[in-house]
Amino acid sequence: MGAPGDHKNQAFPARLRFALHGLARGVRTEASLRVQAASLAAAVVALLLLHPGPVWWALVLLAAAAVLAAELLNTALEQLADELHPQDSPGVRNAKDCAAAAVLVASLGALAVALALAVHLLRR
Repeated sequence: MGAPGDHKNQAFPARLRFALHGLARGVRTEASLRVQAASLAAAVVALLLLHPGPVWWALVLLAAAAVLAAELLNTALEQLADELHPQDSPGVRNAKDCAAAAVLVASLGALAVALALAVHLLRR
């Protein structure tokens, strides 16, 4: 084991606790993450009401997971960058912009999946 408080080489239950703590903290502190989580909940309700096939469930849930993961990574990068380099820096700004772009790309991918599902359902 590492030093007290070290997250490396912990048993799975401890690592799961760390991850759930990070998810909970992200949802508590980031408005955009709350919006994405609400969007996931709305997507699940829509899937329950529309009864698409299992492949559509998988596509929608994978797209939503990608958006949430990108949002969490963006949050982690921003917080780490602010902690390590609180003053303005072109390099830090570029890193933050790239992380935000990752969220945008994942969100656009999720919207494409939603559009494809809508087209599929309208053609049934």
